[in-house]
Amino acid sequence: MSSSLPIRIGVRAHDFGCLPAGELAAKIATKHLVCTQLAPGKAIAGLSLKPGVLNPGLAFEIGRAFQEHGVQIAVLGCYVNPIHPDPTMRKSLLGLFKEHLRYARDFGNGLVALETGSLNADYSPHPGNHGEAAFQQSLASIAELVAEAEHFGVIVGIEAVTSHVVSTPQKMRRMLDSVASNNLQVVFDPVNLLSLHNYHEQERVVGESLELFGDRIAVIHAKDFVVESGQFKCTRAGLGRLRHDLVMKFAVTQKPGISILLEDTNEQAAEDSRQFLWQVAEQWG
Repeated sequence: MSSSLPIRIGVRAHDFGCLPAGELAAKIATKHLVCTQLAPGKAIAGLSLKPGVLNPGLAFEIGRAFQEHGVQIAVLGCYVNPIHPDPTMRKSLLGLFKEHLRYARDFGNGLVALETGSLNADYSPHPGNHGEAAFQQSLASIAELVAEAEHFGVIVGIEAVTSHVVSTPQKMRRMLDSVASNNLQVVFDPVNLLSLHNYHEQERVVGESLELFGDRIAVIHAKDFVVESGQFKCTRAGLGRLRHDLVMKFAVTQKPGISILLEDTNEQAAEDSRQFLWQVAEQWG
């Protein structure tokens, strides 16, 4: 297995548990994973994360623990609902995200990620998510967050999901054009753009994504999907039907050094998924 391929494979930190930062980083490094998506409120033991808690010292200590184990915090996860139906709660959630942006550099990080929202408070699907009003509300919230990111020289990463406001490659391109700032980039998860209705067209969906916003992809999420008993289900990379070769060719040839973060895995299975992705990537190495 080549070690010279220009990709970096990591994992969501909370998939390895909720632990003190040093212990968590050590467990990730043990599996030969070199980067992570860290949602501090989910992954760091003893941290009750609410508005006003984050500060430069806390961020530095957590970041240093990961750096000591050679694990880059590629993404700070702060998956708030930017179109939460309660305006007061929405303002609080956006405020929490802004705190992550302000202290991202203290973590040793430069990108904070979220999805584009659902009209249901719990992020469950809502038919109105695909309407113009929801898009405009999501646009307003994301533009507000990007304006904050510009002040601190960091990036907002948005992730598309078929049941959320940005649900197609075309809507992602529209969001990027509407905000019109390079401080807005994409966390690309191809499985999130697939569903029971379009999975058989995955080559088209992935191809359109790479054509429309490939230049704005900052991080890639890696998982897989299966269709069982008429249901679309996510699983770990290597166990399903995704054309990983399409994504890995793009990563190796067009995005050298990009962080690819495993999802829907755990400590026991992460090594198998990592080796699977490397084997796919070696075709272009």
